[in-house]
Amino acid sequence: MIKETSLCGFVAKNVNQAADYIGSDQNIQKILERTTNEIVVNFPVKMDDDRIEMFTGYRIQHNDVLGPFQGGLRFHRGIGIDEVRALAWCMTYKTALVNLPLGGASGGIQFDPSKYTFKEMERITRRFTFALGDNIGPEYDIPSPDVNTNPQIMAWILDTYLSTIPPRKRLACIHVVTGKPVESGGSLGRNKATGQGVAFLIEQWAKDKGFNLNGVTYIVQGFGNVGSWTARLLKSRGLKLMAVEDFTGAVFNPEGIDPDQLSEHVRMNRGVKGYPNSKSIDHSSFLSTKADIFIPCALENQITAETAPILNVKLIAEGANSPTDPEGDAILQKKGIDVIPDILCNAGGVIVSYFEWLQNKRSESWDLEEVDGKLHKKIVDVYVRVRDTAKKYSTDWRTAAYIVALLRLETVYKERGIFP
Repeated sequence: MIKETSLCGFVAKNVNQAADYIGSDQNIQKILERTTNEIVVNFPVKMDDDRIEMFTGYRIQHNDVLGPFQGGLRFHRGIGIDEVRALAWCMTYKTALVNLPLGGASGGIQFDPSKYTFKEMERITRRFTFALGDNIGPEYDIPSPDVNTNPQIMAWILDTYLSTIPPRKRLACIHVVTGKPVESGGSLGRNKATGQGVAFLIEQWAKDKGFNLNGVTYIVQGFGNVGSWTARLLKSRGLKLMAVEDFTGAVFNPEGIDPDQLSEHVRMNRGVKGYPNSKSIDHSSFLSTKADIFIPCALENQITAETAPILNVKLIAEGANSPTDPEGDAILQKKGIDVIPDILCNAGGVIVSYFEWLQNKRSESWDLEEVDGKLHKKIVDVYVRVRDTAKKYSTDWRTAAYIVALLRLETVYKERGIFP
């Protein structure tokens, strides 16, 4: 069994539980327990004042039995190899769950982007890309946006990577990253994809429950790309946003918060703090806000043994990666709170990343209606498979999602065999 330590612990627990339910092949488990490659690069960058700073970057490639490695890049001061390893591991199961021909990877740079200028960010990004060299590639490992990275970052990576390969091959390699600006080969709908997936799944959950979403209340933790897009999309469906928390604080309004106005406030002020027509509340008050739905879209380990007991909601839709730790998860199950687990709930991003990759390979450009339609079909199909698997094995949805993913991975390994 996988040793449950560090940030890999929760993923290990989920995989082990799924393996027990299906009587997983121990030999295949040995393969899936280990990463394929772990790349650590230390590189210098010249600052605006001509100082030289050293940075540490990571790219962890977990498994590519289903297809090229794929996964996000995050720029964060607290990032470390254990966190990146866990995220890469989780990505392998996410791509397997949503039936994509992709493997799992993750990466990032350990620094605080808020302390650097735009030009310094460009140089850091480009130097990191150069340091990675041919450890990434359009048919090998495809980075995408994650925490504190965006289409601009992806455009810099694309341009730097293309400059390192022969000119005649460059136009055939623009799918080396996804989440690019549309004008640089990105896909319509990619920027909102993760939030769109969350919204689609909440709609499907409500449909299953016979729940009218008009007037349903919810709270959101984290108001970056995922949180803000989810809220704006849910607004059009008649839901009421009661409270929002991010790294600057938390705000509450019992009459509802307008997601579009809050998004503009965050854009101007870099956080929700000080949003007009609301009152400031503390972390505990935010989590204990009575609402129908809680959507965590921040960092890991927010729902714990200390915070899970005070949640007063019917559904948790995990827009973030690993927002719930094992102790918190057990409490949610005892309280009877439904959970759409992260491996499913935030899969909209990787699904539309795959669509972008596919469009680039085919030299196509799909309209937004086609992208959203394909995303809706795929993510709802996966929702149904997870729901039915949970019923079949009489287990929770998180374990069911890992069962679906693990069965696909095991099937491929058994069909292909192990060389030699």
